[in-house]
Amino acid sequence: MPGLLSAMQGFCVIGIVIFVGYVAARMRIGGPSAQMVLNRFSFFVSSPCLMFAILSKEPIFDIFHPSIIVAFLSAMLIGVVFLVLNRMFFHMNAADATIGALNSLYLNSNNIGLPIATYILGNGALVAPILVMQQALFTPIGLTALDVFTKGKVSVKEIAKQPLHQPLLIGSLLGIALSAVNAKTGWFIPNYLYDPINMIGESAVPMILMAFGMSLHGTKPLQQKGDRPAIFTVAILKNIVMPIIAFLLAYFMMGFRGPELYACVVLAALPTGQNVYNYAARYNVGLTFARDGILMSTLTSPVFIAVIAFLLS
Repeated sequence: MPGLLSAMQGFCVIGIVIFVGYVAARMRIGGPSAQMVLNRFSFFVSSPCLMFAILSKEPIFDIFHPSIIVAFLSAMLIGVVFLVLNRMFFHMNAADATIGALNSLYLNSNNIGLPIATYILGNGALVAPILVMQQALFTPIGLTALDVFTKGKVSVKEIAKQPLHQPLLIGSLLGIALSAVNAKTGWFIPNYLYDPINMIGESAVPMILMAFGMSLHGTKPLQQKGDRPAIFTVAILKNIVMPIIAFLLAYFMMGFRGPELYACVVLAALPTGQNVYNYAARYNVGLTFARDGILMSTLTSPVFIAVIAFLLS
């Protein structure tokens, strides 16, 4: 299948960038703070610009496609399942459990989702609803929880203001607003303003991936034996259970058939997004758990996407 082959090539591209980050750390390029700098710059500058650039160019009705209901419900169910399993078996503290839930439900909709949507599904805009859902809903909820669990008691006022502290959400909402204005009036910001924003945004993915690669240097995956059951559980929930739930919801609840059904299931099988490691690094909680969960999910995801393509395409 040419589309499937192209998607696997996309995974190869991601792996090479991660490997470059690992080599840079091994050669001590950038010094000991390089990983932290890349994470912070991506979090506060590049990623918001990327979300603005992507969403402002998307037709407003594509952003809010009905498939967002399937993506939302399947992700929420998986997050709840992990928290229940943690309560029953893993007994992680609240901050680490939050990272575990994000590891289970957060989709790599950008640097892997876009090529897969383009090459397998034939429409890169299919990831737009997931981008909106994650940045407008799951990211502020997750980061608010991390704020509460790492800083202690947080007032209701501070929680209410939390979305204003999320650069990714701000960039996403501004992009959606511009898309709506463009649909209504045909106006779009001049290229001399859009192009530098887009240029900065294009640096987000390689910075996140290289920072992830840097985190692999000097440590061996799955070294902490106590985290292994939770890490394997995350991979199973993300790459097997979530696509099954997405299929059931899309087929029986939404009545999707053909390409729409196929797209919902393939996108649900995307690996965990590197953003989760970015958030873990931001709050300095669950770093190895986040890294190993992302790595395991990313290594196994192509296999299950291939199976889904074989069964449904």
